[in-house]
Amino acid sequence: MNIHEYQAKQLFLNYGIPIPDGKLASSAENAVQIAQELDGGSWVVKAQIHAGGRGKVGGVKLAKTTAEVATFTNAMLGTMLATVQTDAAGLPVNSVLIEKTYPIKRELYLSLVIDRAQQRIAFIASATGGMDIEAVSEHSPEKIVTVHIHPAAGLQAYQCRKIAYTLALQGAQIKTLEKIMQGMYQLFLDKDASQIEINPLIEADSGELLALDAKINFDDNALSAHPDIMAMKDGSQEDDRENQARQFGSVYITLDGNIGCMVNGAGLAMATMDIIKLKGGQPANFLDVGGGTDPEKVALAFKLILSDSNVKAILINIFGGIVKCDAIAEGILAAVKETAISLPIVVRLEGTNAQLGRDLLNQSGLNLTAANDLDHAAEQIVILAEAQ
Repeated sequence: MNIHEYQAKQLFLNYGIPIPDGKLASSAENAVQIAQELDGGSWVVKAQIHAGGRGKVGGVKLAKTTAEVATFTNAMLGTMLATVQTDAAGLPVNSVLIEKTYPIKRELYLSLVIDRAQQRIAFIASATGGMDIEAVSEHSPEKIVTVHIHPAAGLQAYQCRKIAYTLALQGAQIKTLEKIMQGMYQLFLDKDASQIEINPLIEADSGELLALDAKINFDDNALSAHPDIMAMKDGSQEDDRENQARQFGSVYITLDGNIGCMVNGAGLAMATMDIIKLKGGQPANFLDVGGGTDPEKVALAFKLILSDSNVKAILINIFGGIVKCDAIAEGILAAVKETAISLPIVVRLEGTNAQLGRDLLNQSGLNLTAANDLDHAAEQIVILAEAQ
């Protein structure tokens, strides 16, 4: 789960990580009032969306007067902001963060992630901040330092000093960086984060270190243990279909293709998308309906898939174990009749009573085909999608 920058900065503050003075605004009048309270010579107006790259598309503006604060706020609120990290439609801007500006001497990069290859939490740092770390890694890998943390030992002072020296920090700045890193590490552990990123971490002209931006991602599987984090969820920043699927225990992810997929099991869903691609097709979604497939859940899944106007055909790939294939077939038939689907459907059933399930589908008289195996099902669905 993602949260907004202003929410991430509040968590930073709770863990002793220094941030710029600022407040959230939901109207131009509110923004002007906040700017006056901050009493700065200039302010930054930042659109709050769950995506990076805002500054490149007008989502971050420097205002030198309160009149400009009002103008920029009005221009952002109520719009859809599209960045390199969103789709073409963009994400809605419902609020802006107004912050006091600081003279910047340098921009640095600091993040905390899970290195799955090393099975360690790792700090990544670079003296080249304010830009995509991927670009730095590709063109100047020598400018990046990575420090892995042993789970038993925790973050050590020498590791903080190593990063501080890499970032060319001196004196009191080294102690400040250690405080920032310890705060990030404790926040990561306490809240089951999957990523914490500060880009940029600025060195102000005064020598002060501040988290100018903040990004935190959380492990979805641990959210039930953190109601305070769940309370930060902003459904307007997420795909409606993904939210609906989550409500009935399924996982849905929108893709760019034209073949709708309905599968039980994440691994099987990945394999299904792979074989569609192998046969020359393009999956329109990832949809794992889970193990307890029933007519109601299948009907809801159909509605999700059909809400995507790009879908031209649907592939259902179900393994029947505890729920037998004939019961699954009956559920599919009931859902097809309920939703009045006109698109071609190919169903691959395997498992307990698979042949009985295929017979029920083939004898239904509906616009669906029961495939004998996944290879045959993928070939059929690609042909049908191209014919639409």
